Amino acid sequence: MRSRGSQNRLSGYSSFGSRVSALMLAMLATMSTIYVAGRLWQDAENRAYLMEQLKKRTTQGQSAVSVDDTLKIIECREQRKKLSSLEMQLSAAKQESFVTKKLPGNGRKQPTKKVLAVIGIMTTFGRKKNRNAIRKAWMPTDTAMKTLADQKGITVRFVIGKSANRGDSLDKEIETESSQTDDFIILDNQVEAPEEKAKKIKSFFIYAVDKWDAEFYLKANDDVYVNVDALGGVLTSYLDKPRVYIGCMKSGEVFSDPTHQWHEPDWWKFGDGRSYFRHASSDVYVISKALAQFISINRHILRTYAHDDVSTGSWFIGLDVMHGHYVQQYDDAATDNMRGCINIDIMYSKR
Repeated sequence: MRSRGSQNRLSGYSSFGSRVSALMLAMLATMSTIYVAGRLWQDAENRAYLMEQLKKRTTQGQSAVSVDDTLKIIECREQRKKLSSLEMQLSAAKQESFVTKKLPGNGRKQPTKKVLAVIGIMTTFGRKKNRNAIRKAWMPTDTAMKTLADQKGITVRFVIGKSANRGDSLDKEIETESSQTDDFIILDNQVEAPEEKAKKIKSFFIYAVDKWDAEFYLKANDDVYVNVDALGGVLTSYLDKPRVYIGCMKSGEVFSDPTHQWHEPDWWKFGDGRSYFRHASSDVYVISKALAQFISINRHILRTYAHDDVSTGSWFIGLDVMHGHYVQQYDDAATDNMRGCINIDIMYSKR
């Protein structure tokens, strides 16, 4: 049996041990706090140092301090370049009818001699007879082609895409013909197919405005004979109009029946009356440089409809564009073929 004194001593030792344990825990907690605070301070200091070094090396053109930081710097620089380019385009757009003088990414040297018009004759595979007929009738060849460009500022080319089966006999025939005549625009990134007509027109304008600095760009079918002499006079009268769309303006019924020849998949967008808005007949029409540049700049967001002429007209809806309407009916048979459109000042016959 323990005495009361022994019990008191044991109780004292227990209390003393508890105080010592509490003190030790407090000391450990304090040291841990100091350690964590030190590490946080050190990390903050390191981050500040790294940011300072990153800034110095970036401004001095040296490598960044890490791969991750390097990627971030590259991304920021690319964004700054894009922003700078957009700001330049916006500034030019305010001065020149919503378009730039020179499109981004255009590395080609533009011709020093001013071009009045570029005529793109839409053709396709198996239409060599049509092309030869046009060459004999009104389209100059060889040295006469250069003379037309030099003296009247008019450049003429046949426009065609590539076969869906790249490099097949169809492509080779066109390449052979082109090597002999040197009067083709071959759109490498455009498939030549009936359902691709609207996209082909857009591709032509994009290519032409990048290749030639012309006042106007004309689209014609390969069964249309263009009156080049009269065309020059008509276009000259529009030189003071920055945004002009010239052709035989017409409308037409929108067909929702999928079995119909002229079926429009987006028929429901044209209202209850199902009538197309005014647009130039697909046979031949002209757009000014500003509109061609607008198409090129906005190529990725301009949609196409079932018909190429409707598609072109849709791109100018909502823009401040002058519609130059040219029509004179003088041949009933031809009028029927062209659905009421004869651009007598631009073309003089159609086969």
